[in-house]
Amino acid sequence: MSEQNSNNDKREKSFKEFSRRKFLKNSGMVAGGVVAGSLFGGFIGNRFQTAPVTTTEKAVQPPIDYQEARMFFKRKEDFEVLAKATEHIFPEDEIGPGAIGLGVPYFIDKQLAGQWGSNTKDYRRGPFFNPDQQSPLNRGEIFLQGVRKINEESKKQFSNPFIKLQEDQQIEILKAFEGGKVQMNKVSSAVFFALLRQATLEGAYSDPMYGGNKNMEGWKMKEFPGAQISYSHMVEEEEFKVIEPISLHHHN
Repeated sequence: MSEQNSNNDKREKSFKEFSRRKFLKNSGMVAGGVVAGSLFGGFIGNRFQTAPVTTTEKAVQPPIDYQEARMFFKRKEDFEVLAKATEHIFPEDEIGPGAIGLGVPYFIDKQLAGQWGSNTKDYRRGPFFNPDQQSPLNRGEIFLQGVRKINEESKKQFSNPFIKLQEDQQIEILKAFEGGKVQMNKVSSAVFFALLRQATLEGAYSDPMYGGNKNMEGWKMKEFPGAQISYSHMVEEEEFKVIEPISLHHHN
């Protein structure tokens, strides 16, 4: 009887040792080798992994572009209307990307979230007599009302939101705003469209550090050199030279 108890004790001890070693192996792997996972994830991954995964076999994740994050527009549908409208103003063609490819909608979003959107540095006292020239609304309020009015007019005229309309229908809606034919509150639709067009062009050609002109593609299309420190090394060259543009980020 004592011999049987002794064998049972040995088996139990062996099982505990095995379990302890397995736990330490797993927890050690998670603590020392898996940087991006959780402890639980390390256990699961180790349990079901049949073969070690080499670095070359792992999927390469594209870098996160933190410029592409909304700061002003809370509703996705408003931002989608803005993006589609800017693409009509600055469309993609065989020369290069359009407004969306250049990150213009995110540029506008960031500007509206800052001092430009709240008209912080502008004289804001009334009276306001002519909505075609002045408005008590700041730019953020004008843009928010404008993109929602675009959707409203699209549903009224074509029974669909703006982004689902045919291209010619979308252009028809935007032309109505450009001509001041759409009724807006305390501002002319022509004023809104002029602001939209101005902001679109600025986003296409401004320095990328402000959120637009992605990869300096707007500058490349114009063969604009960007924020070069000096041209002294080529100022006496007789022949025109195309040089790679430089952003303000390069001088940090």
